[in-house]
Amino acid sequence: MARPSTNSTMLGSARPAAGRRLPGRLSAGMACDTAFRIIARRHLAAVLAQHDGTCRGDPEALHQIRIALTHLRTAIRFFSPMVDDALRPKVWTELKWLNSQLGMVRDLDVAIERVVVEAGDELAVIAELQHWDEKRAESHRLLARALQSVRYRRLVEQTTSWIDSGPWSTRRSKEAIRLRRCPLADHAMAQLIEWKRTLLKKARKLRKLDVERRHKLRILNKRLTYSIESLEDLFADKSLTKQKSILKQLRRAQKSLGQLNDDARGQTLAASLNEAVPEAGIRFLDRKREKKLLRTASTAYRKLEKTKPFRASDLTPDLDPED
Repeated sequence: MARPSTNSTMLGSARPAAGRRLPGRLSAGMACDTAFRIIARRHLAAVLAQHDGTCRGDPEALHQIRIALTHLRTAIRFFSPMVDDALRPKVWTELKWLNSQLGMVRDLDVAIERVVVEAGDELAVIAELQHWDEKRAESHRLLARALQSVRYRRLVEQTTSWIDSGPWSTRRSKEAIRLRRCPLADHAMAQLIEWKRTLLKKARKLRKLDVERRHKLRILNKRLTYSIESLEDLFADKSLTKQKSILKQLRRAQKSLGQLNDDARGQTLAASLNEAVPEAGIRFLDRKREKKLLRTASTAYRKLEKTKPFRASDLTPDLDPED
């Protein structure tokens, strides 16, 4: 694995500027602009916390940095159109670039894990693993270079500044002011209800979806899951059972859809090894496994439809006034 340069520590230890002081927790009556800053800062900090480990080649750090990055991107979508200013497309493009850099190595980690599970003592499989490891090592070198680059540092600085004081936060139109001042509970309930409705509508056609559309369904599933997780501070004790029930089915569907996506990505990656290992893609083609995963996801969505809908009463009333 490529070793991080002395610059890596400097980049990895970068933290969002202190900016304005924010409450430590979300509350139902909190203004949406404050809530967005709290949530986005949390997830950006989580990205930065995994920087050095990812540079060193730690697969778990890589997994966690991708999760944190997806949480951050989900928060940006969740608070649209409030944050849709002139800088948002540039911030989004850079976050998407970082995700693509991380994605290739993560996909290889998952594929290699699958090969290892099936390896046993077969010499042919052990030889195949060598090709996979070489591809992973090269991809990681490129990733480490990206994480130590000026572009990455600018991404951190630009995203930090935009979260705290981007143009979205100072627009003076009546609509912009209304969106920023909107109580978090009102926006959160409307968004969660709409995202759940959209997800379930798409999920009813799950068995007819091709790989690309199934991947898009998985993204919708992930957005709803991560949004509920990010809003955990808000749920009253009495509504935790409902929250956990919804998350249980979302995570069950997410796991199955994720494994289906991993298989599709594994086939694509294996195609690049065909010259050296012609049989590499076969292990990722398992119709019986595919049917089982689709059945599990479909069952989860049927149960999700039966869960009680989100209501404003699910949220904890403010115990203390917002700072």
